[in-house]
Amino acid sequence: MSGRTLYDKIWDAHLVAGDPGGEAVLYIDLHLIHEVTTPQAFAGLKAANRGVRRPDRTLAVADHNTPTEGQSLGVAAVADADARLQLQTLERNVTEHGIEFFPMGDPRNGIVHVIGPEQGRTQPGMTIVCGDSHTSTHGAFGALAHGIGTSEVEHVLATQTLRQTKSRNMRVKFVGQPEAGVTAKDFALALIGKIGTAGGTGSVIEYAGEAIEALSMEGRMTLCNMTIEAGARAGLVAPDDTTFAYLMGRPSAPKAAAWEMALSHWRTLKSDEDAAFDDELTIDVSQLTPMVTWGTSPEDVTPATGRVPDPADFPEAKAAQIRRALAYMGLEGGQEIGEARIDRVFIGSCTNSRIEDLRAAADLVRGQTVAAHVRAMVVPGSGLVREQAEAEGLDEVFRAAGFDWREPGCSMCLGMNPDRLAPGERCASTSNRNFEGRQGRGGRTHLMSPQMAAAAALAGHIVDVREYL
Repeated sequence: MSGRTLYDKIWDAHLVAGDPGGEAVLYIDLHLIHEVTTPQAFAGLKAANRGVRRPDRTLAVADHNTPTEGQSLGVAAVADADARLQLQTLERNVTEHGIEFFPMGDPRNGIVHVIGPEQGRTQPGMTIVCGDSHTSTHGAFGALAHGIGTSEVEHVLATQTLRQTKSRNMRVKFVGQPEAGVTAKDFALALIGKIGTAGGTGSVIEYAGEAIEALSMEGRMTLCNMTIEAGARAGLVAPDDTTFAYLMGRPSAPKAAAWEMALSHWRTLKSDEDAAFDDELTIDVSQLTPMVTWGTSPEDVTPATGRVPDPADFPEAKAAQIRRALAYMGLEGGQEIGEARIDRVFIGSCTNSRIEDLRAAADLVRGQTVAAHVRAMVVPGSGLVREQAEAEGLDEVFRAAGFDWREPGCSMCLGMNPDRLAPGERCASTSNRNFEGRQGRGGRTHLMSPQMAAAAALAGHIVDVREYL
């Protein structure tokens, strides 16, 4: 028998039924839910007179619609009627079905993809789903994790299983050692720029190589988070001592003898030496520079020292796409990306709102001041991240530099709460999508790392962070 990949091993261990090459039924270990994609699912359960099969394997948070100010006032104080209704509906549904819930204002609450790992609910070898595309984040722990649709949310609630077709195996090796200022966010943007937003379609990507092994868990989460932007179903990193050290002692992690048993199993979760991958790619991170997006797709990337593409240099079909993106973004073909003047800076989201992200940005702005015309904000990924940052004095560093220091939530990653761009505003953002209108109707988004965003806040325009290091 030929060797198996990590994806193969997790798939085989969770296969309930299925035909080779056809649709299968997988058991789901952890179902994460939030207020946006669950109301219809719970309504479907009620209409069919069904309950939740495994409330103990379900965890609920409120994150997308939550305001990042005034959370102590409670859901009733949420100004937007639709947002308030979704939050109230989630509270009612989880109470009715006995599901663990971290409501707005609970220090354990925050962005769902920050909470799962933080609480130790995310563990190696698991299958994890959520009605949110960036569930791929949890693959950093060697878990098979991906987003699902609302009808699938209902199916998992009712059965604790999911119907799936197996994906292809793809491996991306990151080799070499990055220079200062090049982060996991730059790894992700470089990969997406290289293979495009459809490059991983139909595949689960396993990330390997010495540059991945050298990443912290937070860096691995950033990379796996962005996997979905490359079109892949999920991203995976084989668990190792870095993973185990992160998990040890977390509230829901195994304890005592159960921890030793878990470790012995987790250490087997890696691709066999003779495992075959359908596609393989190698990226030398020593050749990477800090990256930034210029257009309206995550694949529209350039080095921070680079230029916006000139439509005249491309065939007409591609040139038309570039012209549309440039018109929306208010840029000229061929101009230096560093000429783009920034109005807003957003440091947060499920991609880059963890304590390491905040430390890196704070170190860069310490003792300096945000450009006079820039409104900058920092949104921690959870109440516990916020508490830790405040214990370390990071909030004071940000405030002294002129940043807004907010309460946790998805915030300006997407236009579903009060934190939005106005039409035409240009934002240096640590989030994951730069689609038209993603951060607010007519808003212009440039994706980059927390250090890059912090540097842009100081400079007032996109700038190579290495100038500040």
